[in-house]
Amino acid sequence: MIAVLAYVPIVLSLLLLCAHFFRSGDMLLLAVVALLIPALAIRKPWLARTVQIGLVFGVFEWLRTGVILATERVHAGVPYQRMLWILGAVAALTMISAVLFQTRTLGKIYGLRHSHRSGENTS
Repeated sequence: MIAVLAYVPIVLSLLLLCAHFFRSGDMLLLAVVALLIPALAIRKPWLARTVQIGLVFGVFEWLRTGVILATERVHAGVPYQRMLWILGAVAALTMISAVLFQTRTLGKIYGLRHSHRSGENTS
């Protein structure tokens, strides 16, 4: 059950990126991100890292979009703070989604090796 719950923010983050790219008319990036969702079913380490990298790029896309929209709104003299809070929250969700691949649960599912944690036996 915990593993299923770990996928909720990941899939939600990918769907939000799909909606963003659809709205901006970037069908190539929409297709790439959309393909990452069913790819989650493939239990390979390289695929988990691919999705993770895609999510990190998504964080930068949300931040970039926030800067662009805030700049446009400032020049137009309209409020921009709420929009920045929303995009910041979406960027944070997307980053959390990327970090979830570092958890033990998804690490086991995808066969990811994690660095040594203090207190664990190395022998």
